[in-house]
Parts: sequence; structure tokens; C-alpha cells
Amino acid sequence: MLNRRQFAQLTSALLPAGLAGTANAQAPKPALDMAKIISGFPPGGTIDALARRVADRLRGRYASTVLVENKPGAGGQIGILALRDGLADGSALLLTPSSMLSIYPYTYPKLRYTLDDLAPVSLGATMDHGLAVGPGVPDSVKTLKDFLVWIQANPGQANYGSPGAGSMPHMVGVLLGLLAKVDLRHIAYRGTVPGVQDLLGGQISAFWGPIGDYLPYQKAGKLRVLAISAPTRSAFLPQVPTLAELGYPLRVREWYGFFLPGKATADTVQRASDAVQAVLAQPEVVEFGKQYGLEVKPSSATELAHMLKSDADQWRSLIKQTGFTAES
Repeated sequence: MLNRRQFAQLTSALLPAGLAGTANAQAPKPALDMAKIISGFPPGGTIDALARRVADRLRGRYASTVLVENKPGAGGQIGILALRDGLADGSALLLTPSSMLSIYPYTYPKLRYTLDDLAPVSLGATMDHGLAVGPGVPDSVKTLKDFLVWIQANPGQANYGSPGAGSMPHMVGVLLGLLAKVDLRHIAYRGTVPGVQDLLGGQISAFWGPIGDYLPYQKAGKLRVLAISAPTRSAFLPQVPTLAELGYPLRVREWYGFFLPGKATADTVQRASDAVQAVLAQPEVVEFGKQYGLEVKPSSATELAHMLKSDADQWRSLIKQTGFTAES
């Protein structure tokens, strides 16, 4: 007669590959009962989509329950402050664009946080920014040159929105205005989603933001992306030229990164980094990112720290040369 141990061994051998482990023992319980990913932007945009997919895949691996908490406001600063002031036990992570860390320290004179307030965990994804126009601009405007000619003839409508004052899209808009010698009025939004909605409604003429937020509207013919600021054309919008191609030497690409509070221990950072990297490496997550114009890319915590330092050094130099501020 088979004892309990022999029965378990026999039945596990009969299970399909991948199910045998469930017959022997349950998966180890996550160290945390609950965790959250903070986003400093409203629901519905590319960063929110990535945060929610990663949270879903971290559930049961990193914590029993993983939620997304949207903390929009001040161009992403509210989310950073929420992380900084929270627990450092790994139960709260932040997913943020690089602008808040590589540009804001040099454009906001009274910024309420420093880079030491955050601990890098892993790169999340890279994305490109594009200039889009909507129904507030005539259908005859099909190129960047057309747009610049049109706004010079219609100075009252020479405006563009961005996801936040002092963000990379804001700065690209300012630099384009300087290079093209046109006066473009900036309108700051609490994230990309409300700005794109105003663009589609004709309330603003143009918007600089992540191209992933444009893709469904571009496909439906509701807006037109005239140029992107990346070093090379995007695989997601291969027909759209870069600013450099059009004679404006701007070559910038932004990324999303995962962070813990700066006071988190090295062990806590490593545990979070291992879990996030494992999720981001999953083919399904990589394919999911493509729907939103994102190139999903995990990294070690050290690699992200080096990337942030390099970006911050470059932006500090450029901002000093141009005199750019969040109020520009």
C-alpha cells in the first residue's frame, strides 16, 4: 500500500510539465502582503498602462496584493513626494519618467526633493516624444514646416501643451521655438491624457508628449504627428521624421524607471529589483509595451543609477546654456 509520500511522488510524475510542483508544495509566500506602484500621473496614459501590467505580474511574486496608486499633480512631483514620505520596506515603489529626476532639479528653484530621496530599482521602458496637431489646426498642415508657417501667420494660436511644466516635452518645445525663431506659448497639463483630450477637442493647437499616447488617434486620423525628438525614427511611427532630419539638432529620448525611497536598505532594493526585472523580461510584457509605443527594458539598480547620473549631468549643462526654467 502506498504511503502519502509515495503517492505524491507518483501523481506528480503523471502531471504535465509545469504543474508537478503544485502537487508537492505551494509556491513560497511573498514577503509582503500588500505593495503598490505609485504613478505621478492620471490613469489612462502609457505610464499608467505599464504600471498596471507590472503590478499584475508582481502579484503573488513580490507581494500577495499589488495595486497602482495614481498621485497626479505638479508634473509628477506629487508621486515622488508620496514615495519619499512613505515606508521604506519595499511596499511602495514609484514608476516615473526621467524628467522629474534629470531635469526638474535644474529647472525648479524650490524643488522639494533631491535625487538622494530615491533609490533606483530598475529601468522600465524607453519612449519617444512627438509633436502632434489636432482639429484646431487646418488639414492642410501636414508637416512641421507647414505648422511653423501656420503659427507665424496665426500668432494667437501659436501654443502647445505638455505633460507638465519643466518636463522633457516642455523643454523640447522651448528649444524648437528657439531654433525655429517662433514664439510658442506653453500650456502645462497634469499628464498626457488630459492634454491629448484638449488637443482632440481643438482647445489647443499642438501637444508634445509620448508617442504611445497618440497611436490610436493617429491610426484613426484624429491627429497628426509631425515630428519626433528621438535620435532615430521610431518603429511605432516609421513615417514620421525626427527633428534632426528636419534641420533641428535635438536628439532626446526619455525613459520610465522604478524607484524605492532613498532610505530603503540594499537588501530591500535588491529584492525589488530582482522581482521587477523578472517581470519586465517576460515576452508578454515586452509585447504589451509595444501597444503603447514603449520599448520595455529591465536593468539592474546600478545600471539605472548610472543612467540617471549621466542624463542629469547632460541636462544640467544644456539647461545652464539655454536658461530654461519650468516657467519658460
